[in-house]
Amino acid sequence: MMVACKRLLSAAALVTGLLATAHGVEIRSALPIQIKSNELLADSTRKTATFTGDVVARQGDLTIYADKLLIVYAESEQEVKQAELFGKVRIVQGDRIGQAGHAIYDARQGTILLDKDPRVSQGENVITGATITYFVDDGRSVVTGGGSGRVEAIIQPRGKKAGSSARP
Repeated sequence: MMVACKRLLSAAALVTGLLATAHGVEIRSALPIQIKSNELLADSTRKTATFTGDVVARQGDLTIYADKLLIVYAESEQEVKQAELFGKVRIVQGDRIGQAGHAIYDARQGTILLDKDPRVSQGENVITGATITYFVDDGRSVVTGGGSGRVEAIIQPRGKKAGSSARP
């Protein structure tokens, strides 16, 4: 029973660790953000910026890839209200990788939602579900199975390699 609890905590830490780095308020806020894409459409009336085509956004050691990035600015235009990523979303930091078909960062709610086949991995450890939501301010995450789907966590024991047998 204790081993199962430790594995579940490891799974929660995996999701929390990856998505926390995506927000990274205190450490990353002072670092410049570099965004590259094939096209940028800025609309000051709607307070949006849309990057399309092979989008790559980097800040420090965090890199985000997507087909499209839509940024909605708050009234002050100095703050991001929401960032939405579409198509082949990948969030990478070291060996931590989050993948989904769609993601939304909501600054007001303090959440990052991964959906459309989300998957978070660190090394050989993997968590999947219908949605993965990270609550930035609370440092917690919720993975839901949705519909007939279920949450799946694959956690490798420390010191063991994937595929190795338990017997010598």
